[in-house]
Amino acid sequence: MIRITAEPLNPQEITDLVRKDSNGAVVTFVGAVRDSSEGRNVLHLEYEAYQPMAENMLHQIAREVQERWAIQDIAIAHRLGKRAIGEISLVVALASPHRNEAFEASQYVLDRIKHVVPIWKKEVFEGGEAWIGSGEEGATRQGEALHP
Repeated sequence: MIRITAEPLNPQEITDLVRKDSNGAVVTFVGAVRDSSEGRNVLHLEYEAYQPMAENMLHQIAREVQERWAIQDIAIAHRLGKRAIGEISLVVALASPHRNEAFEASQYVLDRIKHVVPIWKKEVFEGGEAWIGSGEEGATRQGEALHP
């Protein structure tokens, strides 16, 4: 399951999608909006995406995991829009027969999402805001630097 949505994410429902009796390991990562970044007090985040490409890239990442670790049970959900402190913005769940593969694949998915999926977040903090981007290093969004 790959989903990019403005709707709330339910980590348990997403995790249940990958659970099977053949899997001894289930790893779920839940990303939540934190209240600080680089010494600044964050007020909220705003996520935007080039959705068709982002979904395609998430499917590609899932295929990479299937090829590299033979893990078939993977679910990735990312939330868009304005998110308050504490809200869940990302859930990655995957399951495999053994824990090592599940942990390695989970880390791989998270790193790949950060580096290649066109999802941008704007941190709104006390005194300003800044776009922090996913995608290739040095990429820009409407002329703004994604990596300040």
